[in-house]
Amino acid sequence: MSTWRARRVLWLALALSILVHVAWSLWPADLPQTPEDKVLTATLTEMPAPPPPAAQPAPPKPRPKPRRHAAPPPPAPAPAPAPEAMAANEPPAQEAAPSAEAPVAEAPAPVAIEAPLAPPPAKVLPPRLDLAYKVYLGTQGFLIGEATYRFEHKGNQYRISTVAEARGLAALFVRGRGKVESRGLITAQGLQPLEFAVERGSSDRRESAQFDWESGVVTLFDDKTAPLEPPSYDPMTLMWQAYFTPPEAAVQTLNLVTTRRIFNYTIEREGTERITWAQGEVDTERWHRRSEDGKVDAYFWVSPEMHYALVKMRVTATSRGTVEAVLDAIKVDPPAGE
Repeated sequence: MSTWRARRVLWLALALSILVHVAWSLWPADLPQTPEDKVLTATLTEMPAPPPPAAQPAPPKPRPKPRRHAAPPPPAPAPAPAPEAMAANEPPAQEAAPSAEAPVAEAPAPVAIEAPLAPPPAKVLPPRLDLAYKVYLGTQGFLIGEATYRFEHKGNQYRISTVAEARGLAALFVRGRGKVESRGLITAQGLQPLEFAVERGSSDRRESAQFDWESGVVTLFDDKTAPLEPPSYDPMTLMWQAYFTPPEAAVQTLNLVTTRRIFNYTIEREGTERITWAQGEVDTERWHRRSEDGKVDAYFWVSPEMHYALVKMRVTATSRGTVEAVLDAIKVDPPAGE
């Protein structure tokens, strides 16, 4: 009996220990509190339109030098009019004034012309916007973390960065806090990256890829170089590219540049699908990409009614299984004074 009680106590202690570890791993971690990394608070229910590419100012035209002209000769005196012409130019005699009984026509009242109503201003992408995603392990909604992607723009320049850290069970796989950032230009053809950087846990473990579009060369990690051929994007600009230039062809071929190598991607549009996100249901286009060895499948759901924003993504057959990310919130800076 004493042995049975001892084993029972051991099983209870083991079960309690497992529950404590599970509760501790699922407890949400605090987000960073620096001003740059704070998640924005004002929430939008729809995706605003992208900003138009900033027009480059045309160089000023040189002013032509004024030409010096000779003074014109004085005009010749006009000839004196003949007496017959003066008589012909005399005004005719005035007619008699109308009698009091004759009706006088009234002048029409002025008609007020209504000015056309000005169209409402278009909802354009604010200077800063966060797309917050929930990250799940598998397709059954097992939450393992959160990821926030911030888009900032000023003029024709943009910056995309991650504002997140691992939460819950994801903290067991991802140690420290990594940062991913892309900087570049907004053009008529969409986003043109100039630098893509990855910081793995600390600032001394930073890698970057530098894009030189004029010479057609990209410089990767350890000063390795590779030819740069359009269309080429980094992972952050690829996530936003359809938002700026909606895809037309059902098959898209592009180059994906990371800090260490370049991948050639072929993405196909498989069809349409209505999916659910935090604000309800939305119609989407489902795009599919399979790796060259056929082991990894990636799916992307973009919504035409949300200006082709990325609503959902799924990567299968990874080293940790299937991972999904679903759009959870669209956040902007709060209005002034709040």
